[in-house]
Amino acid sequence: MEKLIISEEKLNGKVPVALITLKGSIETTNAATLEEAIERVINDRCYQIVVDLGGVNYISSAGWGIFISEIKRVRRNGGDIKLAKMNPAVREVFEILEFHNILKPYSSKEDALRDFMSGVEKGPETKRK
Repeated sequence: MEKLIISEEKLNGKVPVALITLKGSIETTNAATLEEAIERVINDRCYQIVVDLGGVNYISSAGWGIFISEIKRVRRNGGDIKLAKMNPAVREVFEILEFHNILKPYSSKEDALRDFMSGVEKGPETKRK
């Protein structure tokens, strides 16, 4: 079991955006920690969330479930969750589960943040063949 390290940062632009940076593995044993971090951000009424997954090498079904359950609450409040910098193994599971129909992946946290900071929705990145 690898430890999950979470850091949170709030950025102020046209709308406040929370940047949650994760490192390690998201597993059943530590998924509650991720859920608490997202809930803290939402409870602070910040509904624009970028999750930097660049340091994550594995996400269990419990971890994916948190993103799916929280996106409902965030969108009810006019926000969104954008996932950035997924490594190839994590991205493969994301696509197999067809979560790209629910959550927007971005190749960098800067691209995801730019969408929120500009207030203009550009849509998910497209997969290049």
